[in-house]
Amino acid sequence: MEKIREVAKQRRLLLVPCPYQGHINPMLHLATYLHRNGFSIAIAHTSFNSLNPNRHPDFTFICLDDRLPDDLVASLDIAKLLLAVNDNCKASLKEAMATVLRDVVCVIHDEIMHFCGEVASGFGVRSLVLRTNSISTCIARSVVLQLHAEGRLPLLDEGSSMEDEVPNLYPLRYKDLPVSAHSDIYQSTKLVHKMHDLTTSSAVIWNTIPFLEPSELTQIKTKIYNQIPIFAIGPIHKISPTSSSSSLLNEDSACLSWLHKKPSNSVIYVSLGSVARLTNHELQEMAWGLVNSNQPFLWVVRPGSVRGSDGIGFILEEFQKKAGDRGCIVEWAPQKEVLAHSAIGGFLSHCGWNSTLESLSEGVPMLCRPYSGDQRGNSRYISCVWRVGLTLEGHELNRNELEKGIRKLMVEEEGKKMREKAVDFKRKIEDCLRENGSCARNLKELVDFIMSF
Repeated sequence: MEKIREVAKQRRLLLVPCPYQGHINPMLHLATYLHRNGFSIAIAHTSFNSLNPNRHPDFTFICLDDRLPDDLVASLDIAKLLLAVNDNCKASLKEAMATVLRDVVCVIHDEIMHFCGEVASGFGVRSLVLRTNSISTCIARSVVLQLHAEGRLPLLDEGSSMEDEVPNLYPLRYKDLPVSAHSDIYQSTKLVHKMHDLTTSSAVIWNTIPFLEPSELTQIKTKIYNQIPIFAIGPIHKISPTSSSSSLLNEDSACLSWLHKKPSNSVIYVSLGSVARLTNHELQEMAWGLVNSNQPFLWVVRPGSVRGSDGIGFILEEFQKKAGDRGCIVEWAPQKEVLAHSAIGGFLSHCGWNSTLESLSEGVPMLCRPYSGDQRGNSRYISCVWRVGLTLEGHELNRNELEKGIRKLMVEEEGKKMREKAVDFKRKIEDCLRENGSCARNLKELVDFIMSF
């Protein structure tokens, strides 16, 4: 192993994350793992949601000129923004690879940053794609492309209902397909087309675990990407334990002290991720649902997550007094540490893929409130396939349904069975991380693959 690391020191890798929290985290965990295995690491990132180099002193950071206008950033049209990032950053990356990055032997880029493969190929450098979502999401996106080609999106034909299951795509219904709630369907499908084009890629790295999606992994390997290697190395957040945070927001670790005072499995943790936005009405319904459940709760109310207000001032004034010490409200939390805490008994989540893997890894059952993109499909697997959670199905958040869901998850028999299954998933994930487990084995194969360039 030491000889391999000595050789690896001569090899510099360039990693390019997509500039959103759920994509940055796995890329930097992978970078840390590869650095610990001897590779020299450079990170190319956008000015938008810019990374802090001081948190990762062992890496070289290159800032790409994304030239994003303020009105586009403010629009929250993610697909349009990311298409602009791909167009605008290409020249900047070419310049960097022609000068300060001339010694790079491999580029690993997020699937969304598809321009990187073309630029790397122009310099004769191999490129690998990192997919930070589930395999089932990738397959479902192919269905979305087909429906769009048939003219059935955004509206389905009269013979289909949004509640119907998609043929050959169990357990997903049409309503669960990964369609963005914030982007024009034309812009979204254009981006997905480019993400699925792997003509310049030498392999795909996937943040998933084989036992979670066995048939989907077989389908991807044999029917879709049978010409290139696939490395399923999830859960990526477990491969590089590090004190360095990649969070774009300041984490409030004081909530951990509050958790220390709570009994085991008593607290429901509430976080809807880094992108989802609530209306003031939804915020109030969530607040009353939490208070009326009579369960201790740790609630993340992210700055900017409530349309028309900062949100947290309203929450603190109206509900902290009623909840008393039973509630703790923060702007952002160290989520991995929170989910690993013994006091946490459930997770009210938007079901982003990172949050899903982090919850499964700690044996925490979920109450699902998906909003957009892949979240609906993840929620469907959580509740219908893995059976480690419940989904709040209503179009609008309702305090009574939320209260019932929390109590069912946290104190009723159905929730206890889900917790037992979640704990079993935790054991299986621990097994895959051990030597000769799927994650450890696939990581070794990935390092060997890069060393072969």
